[in-house]
Amino acid sequence: MDEAAVLPRQRPAPAVQGGKRRPKREREGAAWVFLSPWVLGAAVLTLLPMAVSLYLSFTDYDLFDPPSWVGLRNYTQMFTEDPRLLRSVLNTLLYVLVAVPLQLALALAVAVALKSMKRGKGFYRSAFYAPSLLGASMSIALVWRALFNDGGTVDNVLGSLGLHTGGWVNRPGWALLSVALLTVWQFGAPMVIFLAGLQQIPKELYEAASVDGAGRWRQFVSITLPMLSPVLFFNLVLQTIQAFQVFTPAFAVSGGRGGPADSTLFYTLYLYDRGFTASHMGYASAMAWVLLIAIAIVTAVLFRTSRSWVFYANEEGR
Repeated sequence: MDEAAVLPRQRPAPAVQGGKRRPKREREGAAWVFLSPWVLGAAVLTLLPMAVSLYLSFTDYDLFDPPSWVGLRNYTQMFTEDPRLLRSVLNTLLYVLVAVPLQLALALAVAVALKSMKRGKGFYRSAFYAPSLLGASMSIALVWRALFNDGGTVDNVLGSLGLHTGGWVNRPGWALLSVALLTVWQFGAPMVIFLAGLQQIPKELYEAASVDGAGRWRQFVSITLPMLSPVLFFNLVLQTIQAFQVFTPAFAVSGGRGGPADSTLFYTLYLYDRGFTASHMGYASAMAWVLLIAIAIVTAVLFRTSRSWVFYANEEGR
């Protein structure tokens, strides 16, 4: 018997450039070279401004004179001596509770309708997504204000139906709703995410439910919503965080003052007013950190409660 056939085969040595393997430190150095633009950008544009803002939140700073250390005075003043701050918090919470559910409900309804379409799906998907690209601009916000102003298009249409509102942006009870509707109109981004999630649901589940006699509504409640719950949770967290930071629509609708009667005085708008209009940059920095902590708490609560209603197919016992 041939001796070569008995001996075990030896694996060929891995090919290395130049006959030598590159040292580990050299490979790590190359990785850091490619990562350096991101690391530099994160440090200079994010971490450094955050550190400066944290320092300024403990100072009295008016943008012109050097900051003077005041300790926790800005924070205590926020919670004990500033009634407009409480009004801005309540307006922001009301806006989040109204705008986010309506936006997600409309996005899901349109996504379900697009999924069942046979022709023209790409066109309608692009058309519905376009407001998400344009809605954050000041120009669109100004057009929105003109639509809901006294004598605007919405006022004229409602007036022809016998409903004389006098302009939504001029009435304290309706101004916040007009801003919320602008956010609802920008449902394109969550709609696209919902549509992607709907396309991942197996058709066999709907076929089996149909055989068992389940109607469309029962299929939606028992199949679509549970299978889509991770996507719904993702959109809920994302849109909630964005809603807490709303600024441009409120600034445009109220002219930067939060009117009428502070009905559109959102937290970020009041932060801008304290920092750049009143030149209380230390106080505004403290407000910014309170907002960051509040968003972190709300996000943590959403993640905590998601255990009871978000369904993951690869988890056991769910």
